[in-house]
Amino acid sequence: MLRRSLLALARSERVKNALSSMPVSSDIVSRFVAGEHTTAAVAATRSLVDDGLLVSLDHLGEDTLDRGQAEATAVAYVELVTALSEARLGGSAEVSVKLSAVGQKLAGDGEKIALDHARTICQAARASGTMVTLDMEDHTTTDSTLSILRELRADFPETGAVLQSYLRRTESDCTDLAYARSRVRLCKGAYNEPESVAFQGRGEVDRSYVRCLKVLMASPGYPMVATHDPTLVEIAGALATRHDRENDSYEYQMLYGVRPDEQRRLARSGERMRVYVPYGSEWYAYLMRRLAERPANVGFFLRSLVSRN
Repeated sequence: MLRRSLLALARSERVKNALSSMPVSSDIVSRFVAGEHTTAAVAATRSLVDDGLLVSLDHLGEDTLDRGQAEATAVAYVELVTALSEARLGGSAEVSVKLSAVGQKLAGDGEKIALDHARTICQAARASGTMVTLDMEDHTTTDSTLSILRELRADFPETGAVLQSYLRRTESDCTDLAYARSRVRLCKGAYNEPESVAFQGRGEVDRSYVRCLKVLMASPGYPMVATHDPTLVEIAGALATRHDRENDSYEYQMLYGVRPDEQRRLARSGERMRVYVPYGSEWYAYLMRRLAERPANVGFFLRSLVSRN
């Protein structure tokens, strides 16, 4: 119930405006968001890379219905990958792109606009020595996102995909993407989805995650295991061993500000560990999904609120 309430609030402009104006907001946001500008994103990347971690950067924003804003987001990504190259971080950091932020939901030819912008970002990323992963959003965009992925992979086969284990279709999608050089990030999912398309119980979502992970780990592709769940991390390691995978043939991924000690432990043990680092001013919806995912995050927020007030 708490999770559904928080996800509903993620789309509330009134709550967004109230939270954004609260003094505590800077404390809670800074735990999960690296900053507002490219310089802050690069600085956070440098700090993580110096600790032996890899990075995936997300310029926050989604559901863009303004063509100018979509173009501005694409320009921001080009600026970002250029800055990573100049800082010699291209080999350690990739970028994650939400297609709705670059025009996917624009009326008429939104999918084409998003594809064109994504292609521009992929070209800039390749020139900067890095890669792009297409984030997955709510289920209404899944087919469109996978269609754009297929188009991009024709010229940029290194483009990563994201699949969400809470969707009933995902095991089949994993099978479709289980081929050589296919980079697939598997996460649980963080949107408020109906029962008709998504598993609702935590156990169901976890069992789906394991089924999907088995498909990806058995494939010649490159699985990206995005979870903070210790049990799923252990299962992923066991599957990698079962399939004789080298440490550089898969990776773990966790969110910026969530279980940082575990992130460093995995990196020190020789695993490839990538931190998903969001930045930008459009942080509200992202923050609310993080609060919805784990009760501990809500507790952290409330403690911060009390301590500041």
